[in-house]
Amino acid sequence: MPAKKSTKKSKKSLLTKKSLEFLETLINTPSPTGFEYKGQQVWMDYIKPYVDEIRTDSYGSAMAIINPDAKYKVVIEAHCDEISRFVNYITENGLIHVIRNGGSDHMIAPSKRVDIWTKKWPIKAVFGWPAIHTRPYGKEEAPKVENITLDVWAKDKKEVEKMWIKVGDVITYEDEFMTLNDRYFVGRAFDNRAWWFMIAEVARLLHKNKKKIPFGLYIVNSVQEEIGLKGAEMMAYQIKPDVAIVTDVRHDTTTPMIDAKKEWLSKCGDWPLLSRAPSIHNKLMDQILEVADKKKIPYQLGASSRRTGTDTDMFAYVWWWRPSALISLPLRYMHTTVEMVHRDDVENTIQLMYEMILTIKDGQQFSYFPHKK
Repeated sequence: MPAKKSTKKSKKSLLTKKSLEFLETLINTPSPTGFEYKGQQVWMDYIKPYVDEIRTDSYGSAMAIINPDAKYKVVIEAHCDEISRFVNYITENGLIHVIRNGGSDHMIAPSKRVDIWTKKWPIKAVFGWPAIHTRPYGKEEAPKVENITLDVWAKDKKEVEKMWIKVGDVITYEDEFMTLNDRYFVGRAFDNRAWWFMIAEVARLLHKNKKKIPFGLYIVNSVQEEIGLKGAEMMAYQIKPDVAIVTDVRHDTTTPMIDAKKEWLSKCGDWPLLSRAPSIHNKLMDQILEVADKKKIPYQLGASSRRTGTDTDMFAYVWWWRPSALISLPLRYMHTTVEMVHRDDVENTIQLMYEMILTIKDGQQFSYFPHKK
């Protein structure tokens, strides 16, 4: 018997062809910590038609603003830097030792191809590793920062230097964007360029749907999160927001060797993550949850202990303890070159952020003890 055709209408995608092209370009553009400006330029060029003004600071953080003259300020924020490495030492026989720039994982380095960003041009290199035949059985040494080396096939140190490679040059993996099984986006630095993309899409939707908001909306891309939330600290002092909704990724704990009891249970394809933590303001999070329930946007729940480890902590505590919340996106294989996010999660999370922005009122207060008139 032939299968019956489904009468259920498929949900129209929020993502346009132009959006997906932008996402691919964004993922493929190097944006290492401290050197984020190339990626920031791609982001600013895309979001410019949808906002009133764009500002940057001296370290490269960018803010796209709707209603820049408004007194009441709401921030939606992501960080834009990717983990990377620095050239640290060049041996006499032309091999290159490295150090971390952010939380780079030395375990994935062997056999990876990279770009060394010299002053003149990028130079291709590989992380070499001894062949399996040459390693002592049962006593194999694991990759460590101290023993992984880059090879540019130079005969000696002088030849390396003739390539314009110097100590302090930043190094990024060359792995690029792809779609897996029609529903997973894969690439390096989806932490946190997934959100870098999504907050720009919120601006696009507000513009497309001709939504007028009564406050200043600051769509912020902070630098240097991977080395201690530094860009968010600068942005909090500079903008002085009244409310901040911060975004980041969270581990998919259904993958091997992750303890869901420790990290909380989360899964790609099971929608955005909404959590509780000391730095997450309860009334603001309650409003996000109410929006999700009203608009029938599914979500997962979790909790963080002393700190979230995200830019939320900076926005909550740096500028006069402003109400801050965190929306997270499930992600597999964090800090590798094959980070994965689910397309449905991306679309639902954009929708949630968009709908939440539309519920915030000008001058809205989130105090637990509101003053009576």
